[in-house]
Amino acid sequence: MTIWVDADACPGVIKDMLYRAAQRASLKLTLVANRALQVPRSPWISMVQVPRGFDVADNHILEMAAAGDLVITADIPLAAAVVGKGASALNPRGELYTRDNVQGLLDMRNFMDTLRSSGVETGGPPALSNNDRQAFAAELNRWIARQFKPQAG
Repeated sequence: MTIWVDADACPGVIKDMLYRAAQRASLKLTLVANRALQVPRSPWISMVQVPRGFDVADNHILEMAAAGDLVITADIPLAAAVVGKGASALNPRGELYTRDNVQGLLDMRNFMDTLRSSGVETGGPPALSNNDRQAFAAELNRWIARQFKPQAG
């Protein structure tokens, strides 16, 4: 199992949490970006640089992610696609995308995109707060714990 990070837009504080979690749990962590990123030297952490272009990093993650993996992204279409493949997706604010909620979130995102393209000012997301960081850390820890939970059988 691998944690994939849509790293171009991922806040540094979230990346730092992921580096520590990968080391602590011996989990493969792969950051995907269209520019070179400095990552800690670790057998668990790697970086893939993809060419610049619209959705190139997203498409790489979608191609590589497998059922059971975790994808860190704020991109709801990417989250919906990986959830459809059986992977989990978590945004940097700690919201876990699931089969139960991702379609509604995608519909809302598309609605807001329609509003913006018609000239309505919708504003951007607020800055990442301490509560967001705590929610992310808690959800990441829950996901990691589920991976190491003994299977019944």
